[in-house]
Amino acid sequence: MAGVITASEPSWIVPFTGLSPRLFGKLVGLLRREGADVVRKGRPWGIPLEDRTLLVAAYWRTNLTMRQLAPLFGVSKSAADRIIDHLGPMFALQPRKRFAKNTVLIVDGTLVPTRDHAVATQSKNYRYSTNHQVVIDADTRLVVVVGRPLPGNRNDCKAWEESGAKGAVGKATTIADGGYPGTGLVMPHRRRRGEELPDWKQAHNSSHKQVRARVEHVFARMKTWKILRDCRLKGAGVHHAMLGIARMHNLVLAG
Repeated sequence: MAGVITASEPSWIVPFTGLSPRLFGKLVGLLRREGADVVRKGRPWGIPLEDRTLLVAAYWRTNLTMRQLAPLFGVSKSAADRIIDHLGPMFALQPRKRFAKNTVLIVDGTLVPTRDHAVATQSKNYRYSTNHQVVIDADTRLVVVVGRPLPGNRNDCKAWEESGAKGAVGKATTIADGGYPGTGLVMPHRRRRGEELPDWKQAHNSSHKQVRARVEHVFARMKTWKILRDCRLKGAGVHHAMLGIARMHNLVLAG
């Protein structure tokens, strides 16, 4: 059965991946070098790696069900499901292992509504969510670390350490909002009751807020992928989606 959407038609690539055809080709090349197209036992894939890559991206981008998505690529519902389970984890962004001496990072947590109650719990938005700690480079806005997802009611202080983000960052200077007390991160000055902050502290807080807003901008771009607004994937699926979307976000920025 012929599909409607195919990577051989460049006009489909940008709306479903956010990548130019050139960057999409680069992503496919990286996946191929990482073993995504290695011949495996059993029935071969019915569509080429380029179309399988586009299918995974289209699923994350649109959050269509398998029943809706599969006919668009000319595959069965079960085949679409297998493609996402097999290829989705290979999109994963690899955390940066070393940072230059003067690197400044920014961390913040974001909630992703997640239907799998085994990994999610009710959070401050009254929905079952997972908490994801995301670290970006303050200069380039590239995502450098995405922590393991934790239940959405976990506060950012605990999530910072338990997600593995703290260990991945090491001793690099990291900026955070006021929700990370006692972590050693660079936070804004807090005003004590009945006191006013001196001018220099207010100026520092203003500068801190402007720089820290960059991570919010990254979240806004990442959440144009509808899978991060209502994730139906089970288990580690939400983590794979976050890592894959972060990798494509970086590809766009790095060019």
